[in-house]
Amino acid sequence: MKENNPPTKYNSDVRVITLQDREIILVGTAHISQQSADLVRTVIETEKPDCVCVELDQQRFKALSEKKKWESLDLKSVIREKQLSTLLINILLASYQKKLGQKLGVTPGAELIEATKVAKENDIPVELADRDIRITLRRAWNTMSFWQKMKLLSYSMVGMFENEEITEETLEKLRQKDVLTELMTELGKAMPVLKTVLIDERDSYLAEKIKNANGKKIVAVVGAGHVQGINERLLEETPFDLEKINVIPKISPVWKTIGWGIPIVIITSIVYIGFTKGPQAAGDNVIFWILINGIPSSLGTLVAFGHPLTILSALLAAPVTSLTPVIGAGYVAAFVQAYVKPPVVKEFQTVAEDAGKLKCWWKNRLLRIFLVFIMAGLGSAIGTYVGAAEIISNLF
Repeated sequence: MKENNPPTKYNSDVRVITLQDREIILVGTAHISQQSADLVRTVIETEKPDCVCVELDQQRFKALSEKKKWESLDLKSVIREKQLSTLLINILLASYQKKLGQKLGVTPGAELIEATKVAKENDIPVELADRDIRITLRRAWNTMSFWQKMKLLSYSMVGMFENEEITEETLEKLRQKDVLTELMTELGKAMPVLKTVLIDERDSYLAEKIKNANGKKIVAVVGAGHVQGINERLLEETPFDLEKINVIPKISPVWKTIGWGIPIVIITSIVYIGFTKGPQAAGDNVIFWILINGIPSSLGTLVAFGHPLTILSALLAAPVTSLTPVIGAGYVAAFVQAYVKPPVVKEFQTVAEDAGKLKCWWKNRLLRIFLVFIMAGLGSAIGTYVGAAEIISNLF
């Protein structure tokens, strides 16, 4: 079991690993590089492997290969399943890549699709070797604290709206990199949990899927940032258990306790105030709770240009949803907004591009649903903390 030097006919982006009687050819690519797409075609046509593995899962493959990737999205189902947060991160990343891709003159992920096209032309089986993107994003999201999530969203949005000129020298450097991995590495420095889930775990997952692919000669097309990690894991003799990183982690019992603990404390406090200070005092605190939750949430929805029914739903839902960790005011408001102002086909088609333009978050109906989700939830969260502090202080 050893790693060979790259064949002289290829550059340093290609590594060849020998595992007993099998040969694995790792092709490291940049996800927005035409040079990478050309290299992929050359390697596959020259080597004629038994199988081609690509750094894609079924969802990303469908999104890249089908032009109608967003139009088929069941938005109401996404909201009902409380997947808006992960969908938003997915769109932000797609927007970042698309912006760079436009500057470089190539479609993001072109080299991955090129690998599947060349394999099909040569009747070579294709293995989609990456972990389901939904599991990856939900694992990343669920392992972050509330403040880490806010930090990630702000980091992503600031990066998206920057319109810094990219020089030819910078473009040349970008062509040499797996840009998405570079972004994840930078985020990983600020939030190590992201690097663990988005890079390290996927290195292990990709390596194991490549190792288990059928055939004696395998060509694996992956982002350049994954090559070293995959290389190291391929050379490990101990099999890796994919199941332990292919599940969405359950919410910690501590957070469940806190989630239910806050409503219990608030309700108990109001009941206690009623016993000690009378029904009038308890009623005043109930009204205060309704207003302090409903008004900030509805104002946030108003700032997001939510529909009048959406604003009303935030006003009515926030005082109730704040007393249960099961669903938030943001999800209720987003669902109502999606129902009364559903996005049109064109807005699904342009969402990745529109996400990089601040004004489009109010103009594109799909992005406005995300704005409603964020602003209504943020208003409700502020109201909950302020209201809880005030009601608990009234005990004394």
